[in-house]
Amino acid sequence: MRNALGMAVAAIMTICAFAARAEQTEYDPAKVSDGLKAIFQFGSTSTKQSLNANTVTLITGTIGGTYVQFGADLASVLDDGNKIRVLPIVGRGSVQSVADILFLQGVDLGIVRADTLDYLERKGFAKDIKKQFTYVTKLYNEEMQVIAPKSVATLKDLEGKKVSVDLPNGGTFVTALTVFERLGIKANFVYVEQRIAMEKLKAGEIDAVIVVGGKPYKSVSTFSNDGRFHLAGVDYAKPLQSDYLPATLTAKDYPNLIKEGENVDTIAVPAVLAAYNWAPNTDRYRKLALFVDAFFTKFPTLQNPPFHPKWKEVSLPAPLTGWNRLPVAQQWLDKHGVEPVTRERFEAFLKQNPAAQKVSDADREALFKQFQAWDAGNARAEKK
Repeated sequence: MRNALGMAVAAIMTICAFAARAEQTEYDPAKVSDGLKAIFQFGSTSTKQSLNANTVTLITGTIGGTYVQFGADLASVLDDGNKIRVLPIVGRGSVQSVADILFLQGVDLGIVRADTLDYLERKGFAKDIKKQFTYVTKLYNEEMQVIAPKSVATLKDLEGKKVSVDLPNGGTFVTALTVFERLGIKANFVYVEQRIAMEKLKAGEIDAVIVVGGKPYKSVSTFSNDGRFHLAGVDYAKPLQSDYLPATLTAKDYPNLIKEGENVDTIAVPAVLAAYNWAPNTDRYRKLALFVDAFFTKFPTLQNPPFHPKWKEVSLPAPLTGWNRLPVAQQWLDKHGVEPVTRERFEAFLKQNPAAQKVSDADREALFKQFQAWDAGNARAEKK
């Protein structure tokens, strides 16, 4: 009887899974409804174990953000009956996501900003926290956008000014405070939700609004500009080069804030698909291995419509300075011969840029890692 019930539950779950598949096939709604009814009526401990065995939980971001859409895309593409199910959860910002990955029961993965762990250590909230984390892959780059009056040309012009950096403990908050600190710029920060901050900027109550997110970011692209405002530049200064990448904003990204034919230089911070550093012989590591195989195998599907266009900027082998990759993820890349950009291409790049040839050997290595990450993302973006 127990074996028969177990087989029935497995069959029921298989039927239910079809409804969540990205590639829909024809099915009988009545049969699906009957299947769900059977789970509720005859579910047992074995049902609970089966449902949880291959479910991977992913902390994303706040409602309306790109992280949430990435989580939904992963669930749509990777869910595969009893083999694997991805369960996205709406998060509360990058700092909270780090805590959730470490301490929230059942959380396997999360999307965080690359600079968040350094921020927590610098502020004394954690020590050697990177040793507790691994990364599956670097995702896309999130650009810093500085909306300000045209009298503000660069970030340095915000010395002593009133600057909104969104709500505390979010990604923009962390990146903005880190960048200002490293550049030695002392501003008066205010912590206001972005939509409210935009209105305060127009009213002259604050001097700039900083938004860090993948371009084109909705609140920036929909900003109603009466001609007084633009996007200020952010110099790619040396204190930023260890954790950030150079980036450019164009009129195509923000026609409301950048004139046709003009560009605005800024910086970008990588978004990271991170996990706790589970030991290889644990059940949690087994789940991560299931996820990696499904994700990496089906990754090309995510780079096509209807999924988020930022997937086109993701390169699975792109390195992430200061982070250790999840071993099973690196093993998958090695097995399938997937490698980041070669040293020869980097040297050719330097030869075309005379100023870059004057850097020291130590700086050259740092630049090479940055070039790998930038080139991989840029190559994906060009395929749009």
